[in-house]
Amino acid sequence: VQLQASGGGLVQPGGSLRLSCAASGRTYCMGWFRQAPGKEREFVAAILWSAGSTYYTDTVKGRFTISRENAKNTVHLQMSSLKPEDTAVYYCAATARRYNSGNSIYYTEAAYSYWGQGTQVTVSS
Repeated sequence: VQLQASGGGLVQPGGSLRLSCAASGRTYCMGWFRQAPGKEREFVAAILWSAGSTYYTDTVKGRFTISRENAKNTVHLQMSSLKPEDTAVYYCAATARRYNSGNSIYYTEAAYSYWGQGTQVTVSS
């Protein structure tokens, strides 16, 4: 599975951006991670493709929305009320595997087999 991410850019604090990630094949779960300068990559959000269940890290709850577009095999991350601390390279990830250990694993990088190229999001005035 190949992933193609798009939609990054420069936005002012309080603004919005939408990231998109198109997958070349079927997946079970798709997610977004981000890595700020000097920090480790962290989980942002994920969605189970069939059930539509969504998961978010606490710092983006209420501001970011992950959704799927079935016809285009694409996942979107709508980001609103952006803050300077949201500045990072955002990575799309996917897995075709359904884990039996519970859905908490999808918060971790280890769950994902496929990664897209990063897209820069900069929140600055």
